[in-house]
Amino acid sequence: MPLIDIKNLNFSYGSNTVFENVNIQIDSNWKLGLVGRNGRGKTTLLKILKGELEYTGAISSSVDFDYFPFETETAPTTLETLRLINPQLKEWEIIKELSLLSVEEETLYRPFDSLSLGEQTKAMLAALFTKGNNFLLIDEPTNHLDVLGRKIVNDYLKTKKGFIIVSHDRVFLDSCVDYILSINRNNIELQKGDFSSYFENKQMQDNFETLQNRKLKKEIKKLEQSARQSAAWSNKIEGSKIGAHVYDRGFVGHKAAKMMKRSKNIEKRKEKAAEDKSALMKNIDNYEDITLKYVPYHKSNLVSAEGLSAFYGDKAVFKDLSFNINVGDRVCIRGKNGAGKSSLIKLLAGGGGVDYTGKLRIPPGLKISYLTQVTSYLKGPLKEYIMDQNLDEAFFKTILRKLDFGREQFDFNLESYSEGQRKKVLVAKSICEGANLFIWDEPLNYIDIFSKIQIEDMILKVNPTMVFVEHDEAFVNKIATGFIDLKI
Repeated sequence: MPLIDIKNLNFSYGSNTVFENVNIQIDSNWKLGLVGRNGRGKTTLLKILKGELEYTGAISSSVDFDYFPFETETAPTTLETLRLINPQLKEWEIIKELSLLSVEEETLYRPFDSLSLGEQTKAMLAALFTKGNNFLLIDEPTNHLDVLGRKIVNDYLKTKKGFIIVSHDRVFLDSCVDYILSINRNNIELQKGDFSSYFENKQMQDNFETLQNRKLKKEIKKLEQSARQSAAWSNKIEGSKIGAHVYDRGFVGHKAAKMMKRSKNIEKRKEKAAEDKSALMKNIDNYEDITLKYVPYHKSNLVSAEGLSAFYGDKAVFKDLSFNINVGDRVCIRGKNGAGKSSLIKLLAGGGGVDYTGKLRIPPGLKISYLTQVTSYLKGPLKEYIMDQNLDEAFFKTILRKLDFGREQFDFNLESYSEGQRKKVLVAKSICEGANLFIWDEPLNYIDIFSKIQIEDMILKVNPTMVFVEHDEAFVNKIATGFIDLKI
């Protein structure tokens, strides 16, 4: 059985310890899902395995590691580019792999840069899986894939073995992994099964530890009270030995010693209970409630469209679209890549350089909170961003803390944040804005599963009016009350 053996792994960024004395054995034939909150070190672990970061400890493996997304220069054609990833690549072999991913053969003879991000993802994955004796480290492959693209890649991975995949899509993980590696607050845990079974077990363990913690807190309180009483009684009895009225000082001394022994035994029990308590709740992630500033609009209808068509230059993006958005609606915009989802989002948010014909009615004075898909423009100190956006600093930071930001991260520049952390900054900004309508363009890319659950719970509790594009199937199934379907 080929193994990847990790022994006493330690890794730190400056004074920040990421991994400490980590010991894991992985079968190189497993399909492994890697989960954990943003900033816990998922990508860091993959880079350590790839040999890109220095660490202490030992990693032994009988297989080579390949990382996705693969960084490579581009050649004149996609086929030549893929041969930079795998020099031994045979043309018939890659054609077969791409057919499993619903990518046309002619794609191989086009420039790699002309492919959509989804097509590039599929092509790179196919090339990496054609390599022999390798173990794939797949880092968030779904971020540039629509719902159909995710299903195709998911079905493809079901036929493969020997990989670790980082994904925040619960439905995706449930379909293609047989083990979960979870980076927790204080350790790394390996568990057999899909994400749903792992998460159910985690919730059961968290609930058990919470109940045990409460029980031990009560027990410690009672023991402290008993210890004080026993010590007081012992001192009182010992004090009664003094004076002419005492006829049997030996008996009194024995009784005092017995009470003191009882007090010491109680103290030992208290120390044991405190020790047991300290071992609990170290890995519990508290899903604290998040409050969304939402202002319901005073009229029932917010947005209406009739015969709406959008254009970039002479090219129609979508045509003859009609819909209504009313107070309390949570509308998901669906469609293949290139169908115009982001174009419609930009139109609803106020234009964004998109030309259109037809009727689009948005009442004047409607306050819209627009969450963009991209995060690359986030730069500089967080404090400056808060001031520039005119945000309530205390409320904004409270939201980030509840989404698992450490206080120390408030002192870092935004460009040093992970993709998931930058996305959380945008989500927190939108939450703070007190809008009538929330327009979110792929808000959950890179955001960890646990934070997604918090955001879902917030939306279901507040019931804001929303229009959104999102490819996370579990989120859409929970949140959407209606759909706008776009066809190319």
